[in-house]
Amino acid sequence: MKSELLTNLVDYLITWLCYGDETLASRVAYTADEKELEHYDVLIVPNGELGLRIVAPDMKNVVVEQPAKHKAIIRTDIVYNAFFFTSRAEELFNTERDEHGRFTANFSLLGYNNRLQIPMLDEHARLLLKLLNAPLPTPGFNHIYLTHDIDTISQYRHLRGALGGFLKGQGRKVLDAWKDIRLDPLYTFPWLIKQDKLVTSGAAGSLTSVIYFVKMTEGEGYDYPQYNLHGRDFTRLLNRLLDSGAKLGIHSSYYGKLKNIDYSVPDIRTTCHRSHYLRGSIRFFKALVEAGITDDFTMGFADQAGFRLQTTRAVRWINPLTYKLTTLTLHPLTIMDCSLSNANYMNLGEDEAYFVCERLIEKVRLHHGDLCLLWHNSILTPDTYHKSLYTKLLQLIQ
Repeated sequence: MKSELLTNLVDYLITWLCYGDETLASRVAYTADEKELEHYDVLIVPNGELGLRIVAPDMKNVVVEQPAKHKAIIRTDIVYNAFFFTSRAEELFNTERDEHGRFTANFSLLGYNNRLQIPMLDEHARLLLKLLNAPLPTPGFNHIYLTHDIDTISQYRHLRGALGGFLKGQGRKVLDAWKDIRLDPLYTFPWLIKQDKLVTSGAAGSLTSVIYFVKMTEGEGYDYPQYNLHGRDFTRLLNRLLDSGAKLGIHSSYYGKLKNIDYSVPDIRTTCHRSHYLRGSIRFFKALVEAGITDDFTMGFADQAGFRLQTTRAVRWINPLTYKLTTLTLHPLTIMDCSLSNANYMNLGEDEAYFVCERLIEKVRLHHGDLCLLWHNSILTPDTYHKSLYTKLLQLIQ
């Protein structure tokens, strides 16, 4: 059975590296028997570890030999590399975690080797296509995801926020927000809808999805404050988001709760998910599969923007404990707002942040990948640069 799983796994990864082209993939062999090159155009030599144990991948330049015309041997195991990063096997290789239980860029081989801004697996795919004498992907976005996590819908329209506002001498702002939620400083949804519409109604509109991830569990601890999913404020917001053409997904609890999700809210896409605080893990992915989630948008590092999966393209999750190809598709998160600006993360000014984002976006475009941005409604306040930066990035991707 394990042999069959590994065969399926290798077939999937080679086809994925060939941008889904099964005909091209059929011309590639994964074997140490170099005599097989007689029947194939490209031979990838295994490192002998796939299916046996988790080891650090070879992140040096790929070694290629071309013994004959239109024949090539890749001596770097790019199939194992693809398995290691897209399955998140690295998190079995390294057990360090931050105070939120997250595997961060600081612990990753990618952070150590300053590789986060280079999608290595897409570079591998590009090389493979060249060796097969196949056309490279046309530069441009395959898809654009403009995503927003609704951690809270207001600053003052809950008890703790209102009390805090009064204690800080902001009583007038609190009262205004209680009279009309649109006057609350964190209710920036009308602005977000307007900005995203510039992309969805433009030339890239057919390639663009807007997704709001909604908290659907009880608000306690790091999940506080929770909004009333059946209250007037959220119901009005829900209707406005749906009228704008946005889709809704599940923003699961910080504590990894899936069983207590309130599915009674209409129009929530129960197959679309992102974890609060980006607390995705191998164990949690297994729970997502069991819960019927098919698309996850968690896979970015909180502390640094870049390519956590080492690709710009969606990929099916392989359980690294069983080597089973699952029904869960991982969508790489390219850039999260607070990764750029938080003092305990990258701590960048606006100009530096724009430069980093521009480089990452260009990599996605070059590899015909999926661009995924995460901007929170709650970060678009006058004391941050995120309104200005988001506007500039949307202009750039148009």
